[in-house]
Amino acid sequence: MASGLQLSRNFITHNIRLRQLQVKVKRIVSNIAAASPSGAEEFYETIFGLKVVMDLGWIRTYSSGEEMTTQISFASEGGSGAPVPDLSIEVDDLEAALARVKRAKIPIEYGPVSEPWGVRRFYVRDPFGKLINVLQHDPLSSSL
Repeated sequence: MASGLQLSRNFITHNIRLRQLQVKVKRIVSNIAAASPSGAEEFYETIFGLKVVMDLGWIRTYSSGEEMTTQISFASEGGSGAPVPDLSIEVDDLEAALARVKRAKIPIEYGPVSEPWGVRRFYVRDPFGKLINVLQHDPLSSSL
């Protein structure tokens, strides 16, 4: 049976080896199940201006072409008592996105509202039923 000191040494050695084997995350991609991936076109292209960058038939990938930081969030609620969205899309002009949503007659499920943590946002559902949090950071806010 190993002593406490030996277990501590093994733990430290193991952690040093793990640090030497670090993996750099280059990006995180959100994959949404869709019987017909082309069904995303009208919503994601029309509302958000995203462009198809890959289309293999069974998967269609859209991009804004912008460089972004890698992020993944885990939440027990969506904030302010709202449900946790499936996807958050930050835009540079929330009012323009809201106008496009209204023009397309897409129901707004929450908002638009200015939140105490420095974002203005609203929720809609995409063609696949995913809850989308559309947001813009308030440039005057120092909350985040």
